[in-house]
Amino acid sequence: MSAASTRCDQTAAWTALRVQLEKTGNEFDLRKAFKNRPERFDDFSQAAPHLFADLSKNLIDAPTEILLLELARQCGLERHRDAMFAGEHINSTENRAVMHFLLRNPPPAQKGRAQEATEKIADELSRVHETLAAMLAYAEQVRADDAITDIVNIGIGGSDLGPQMAVLALEEFRLPGKRLHFVSNVDGHELAGVLAQLKPENTLFLIASKTFTTTETMTNALSAKHWFGAQGGKDIARHFAALTTNVAAAGEFGISTTFGFWDWVGGRYSLWSVIGLPLAIAIGAQGFREFLAGAHAMDEHFRSTPLERNLPVRLGLLDVWYRNFHGFTSRCIAPYSSALRRLPAYLQQLEMESNGKRVGVDGQALPYATAPVLWGEPGTNGQHAYFQMLHQGTDVVPVEFVAVKKAGHSLPGHHGKLLANVLAQAQALMEGKSDAGGHKHFPGNRPSTFLLLEELTPASLGALIALQEHRVFVSGAIWGINSFDQWGVELGKVLARDIEARLATGDDTGLDGSTSGLLRKIISG
Repeated sequence: MSAASTRCDQTAAWTALRVQLEKTGNEFDLRKAFKNRPERFDDFSQAAPHLFADLSKNLIDAPTEILLLELARQCGLERHRDAMFAGEHINSTENRAVMHFLLRNPPPAQKGRAQEATEKIADELSRVHETLAAMLAYAEQVRADDAITDIVNIGIGGSDLGPQMAVLALEEFRLPGKRLHFVSNVDGHELAGVLAQLKPENTLFLIASKTFTTTETMTNALSAKHWFGAQGGKDIARHFAALTTNVAAAGEFGISTTFGFWDWVGGRYSLWSVIGLPLAIAIGAQGFREFLAGAHAMDEHFRSTPLERNLPVRLGLLDVWYRNFHGFTSRCIAPYSSALRRLPAYLQQLEMESNGKRVGVDGQALPYATAPVLWGEPGTNGQHAYFQMLHQGTDVVPVEFVAVKKAGHSLPGHHGKLLANVLAQAQALMEGKSDAGGHKHFPGNRPSTFLLLEELTPASLGALIALQEHRVFVSGAIWGINSFDQWGVELGKVLARDIEARLATGDDTGLDGSTSGLLRKIISG
């Protein structure tokens, strides 16, 4: 199934949005909008599972949002969403279903009325829960083993960014006495720094690679295995486990404990699968089930809520409005929570690996822009780094603030200051400040979205991540691209294997002049 029944720029709604922008968008002023309609906050804010969203500081009005919703309908968004939940092969270039949502579905017996999609993929759901039960049982076994004090997750991309982000975010819920480490970079400094803190008899290595062939992961895994033996470690089967579908390769490595997943789980959507084992060890089986439940609640919201009050839809359409009509090239994510400090890195992969595409599902080049650059740092650190540009720079960058209402610590005075800062930054971006001299002039009218969690819990984190997954789905569907492949990752990997061999031989035959020159520079004495 194609991502959209009609290409977005060929719809009547797209043309109408162009007219709308020419009529009001370029002169739209948030300050006037609030003055003219005091109810604007109510119009453009809403609750969703486990969080509240304020969209009122965005460059949008009711007629524009109506046109954007019509664009979604004309592009077949609802059909594409329903096809995903029905298990159809919407990943067309790899002929695969896209069913990461199934990883957080409760067993059918726990649902009052099984949804149609679950009926069609009941066998897959049964296998999901068999694997989940085995993985969580192992997590509890590790948690109960006092001899294991350090767990090292070796993976890269989705096998690293997701579990690392989530473990850090839910530090408050982590079992004391267990340290979790994450190694991803093939640069040996990272692994060496972790190994220097460890003792083999107290360490469990988790090798996370779907194929058990990922270059960076297997290089680190082999070095960890060598270190383990050199330091007197015994019983690899006890101290190594694999998160992989390649059971044979894991067995050749010496690993007997393996947990697999399915080809309909993309790497950047795999946190909900056995790739989440580090998180399950950190917060326990019950905590992990709450994490899944929070995501499932957002899945249900996305699947069944009318478009007008469907938060992933509203956010995804806002992304299209900014990228294609206002021409904004990036979006900043600013979590005002130190626990969420790896959220920007996680969302970078989710958004830019999913929607960083230049061709539609038919393989033809698109005449419009797709994914923006996503970047950010946690507040208040970002205020002392890049907020100068956000307030007074020449580019307008929409900002997405994430805040948590209740602190996860007991230190007095800190959380009030943190919340005051995030509210003030959103206010300052919108209101600005006049200065005739220019240097202290803040133009204001700079857009932002505000996501507020009551508390940072396994359930609310699950809902927040699922929200972001679905908003990326929405914008990708409107653009008519396949959000679930990542061919752009492959070319550099292929060339790296060739160049690695050349580094040993010095052969630069057939290389371009720059690569040849650099190769010779590197291998020269």
